[in-house]
Amino acid sequence: MPKLVAGRSRSAGRVEEGRPLTVHTLNELLLVCSLVLLVAVAAVRVSSRSGLPSLLIYLGIGVAIGQDGIGNVVFDNAELTQVIGYAALVVILAEGGLGTKWKEIRPALPAAIVLSTVGVAVSVGVTAAGAHYLVGLDWRQALLIGAVVSSTDAAAVFSVLRKVPLPSRITGVLEAESGFNDAPVVILVVAFSTVGPADSWYLLIGKIALELAIGAAIGLAVGFLGAYGLRHVALPASGLYPIAVMAIAIVAYAAGAMAHGSGFLAVYLAAMVLGNAKLPHWPATRGFADGLGWIAQIGMFVLLGLLVTPHELVNDFWPAVVIGLVLTMIARPLEVFVSLLPFRIPWQEQVLMSWAGLRGAVPIILATIPMVSGIEGSDRVFNIVFVLVVVYTLVQGPTLPWLARKLSLGKGEETAADLGIESAPLEKLRGHLLSFAIPPASRMHGVEVSELRLPAGASVTLVVRDARSFVPAPSTVLRRGDELLVVATDPVRDAAEARLRAVARGGKLAGWLGTGNGGARPGSHPRGHGRV
Repeated sequence: MPKLVAGRSRSAGRVEEGRPLTVHTLNELLLVCSLVLLVAVAAVRVSSRSGLPSLLIYLGIGVAIGQDGIGNVVFDNAELTQVIGYAALVVILAEGGLGTKWKEIRPALPAAIVLSTVGVAVSVGVTAAGAHYLVGLDWRQALLIGAVVSSTDAAAVFSVLRKVPLPSRITGVLEAESGFNDAPVVILVVAFSTVGPADSWYLLIGKIALELAIGAAIGLAVGFLGAYGLRHVALPASGLYPIAVMAIAIVAYAAGAMAHGSGFLAVYLAAMVLGNAKLPHWPATRGFADGLGWIAQIGMFVLLGLLVTPHELVNDFWPAVVIGLVLTMIARPLEVFVSLLPFRIPWQEQVLMSWAGLRGAVPIILATIPMVSGIEGSDRVFNIVFVLVVVYTLVQGPTLPWLARKLSLGKGEETAADLGIESAPLEKLRGHLLSFAIPPASRMHGVEVSELRLPAGASVTLVVRDARSFVPAPSTVLRRGDELLVVATDPVRDAAEARLRAVARGGKLAGWLGTGNGGARPGSHPRGHGRV
């Protein structure tokens, strides 16, 4: 099979120059991408049945079609991977923020902030010491690994925790931590990846504090202004609201980054404000964001799987396992204990939070920063991080529900879980939602709902009167200015509209006095709203 080459090699002489993309090559690439997306979507079912985090399956797909796999696709562009990874992370953080409930996360904010700052410092120090003294890495490489793996992954945390019934305090702390800790970790990784001596520790602390403050201020401002605008500006189509919400969240990231603040924190906070603002057409917006989040996760993980070269991982397998043991069994528990000491959280919850510090695509993406900067040994840092993430996600993800049961956490939470509510699942029932306003001259004024005599399969479900809505009873008398919402199945949709038009023209005795069907054409499907 001929090789499809993309990018430039990290190792001189390993990959030949890629040929220019032609129309034929682009068609092949689109076909491969479509097939990968279909396989990845189908893999979600496998992930949900097995309990494995979906990231492992997506990474496996990338590895399978990569250089050492069946696809023989050579992709070696770390810079492009970093850019695409950042874009995907913005979408994932926005989707996570939109799904975060303020009432659940508000009590967890202080603990999450401490975990994202003090906890990160503890984790970096302990993990770096283990990498230096146990594996023999030099201090720059050790600090890079310590910083990279100190960030819990938002995609992994959101996808796993929302399937595990846990107390809201634990879920709130872990989700907020995964949304907040990307910002200080990115600053540390960039500082350690700078050619030459790194900044002093007190300068790093000041830079982290300043960037977090700028990002938080911009994120909250953009979120509140965006929510105000969407509530007071009527867009011409409901499908524009999901696009507008995601655009506002991405604007928050861009504005935060341009202001030399934390764009990741800005997009998460802006999305969280928008998600709790009771915006119009919210179910559609939530579904749209969820779909974009899945696309971002699939694309990011498959691309990272393509970037790695499996045969180069063999020599770094055991160093990754040793560093992962230090991170999982020492650094993370110590980080949680030190950070949560002032909050008097029970030890069972601390143990679960220690085990639930899931790593995913974010550490692998951050590991591309020293590669792009040309830091010596950056290839080994990337390989160690990749192996560490895969091995310990494979261990931690599936065992998290078991540990929660052993610690007697999450019992009885099943009844408190949110319901997945669709605003109008009518296409599944082949149904229609019709809206009719009663103008002043309509003879429907004074008619009771039961006197409409709608065909079986159609029903008046809601009446809007004087800016207030209520569910009508059969004896409810309709008035001028009312707006009726009528649900009708597909076979009786036209008959229901015809009957409403007939009553509007002939009153309650329409049909008996020879009044026609109001002009509705058999088999026609008008827009579903009108004045009767």
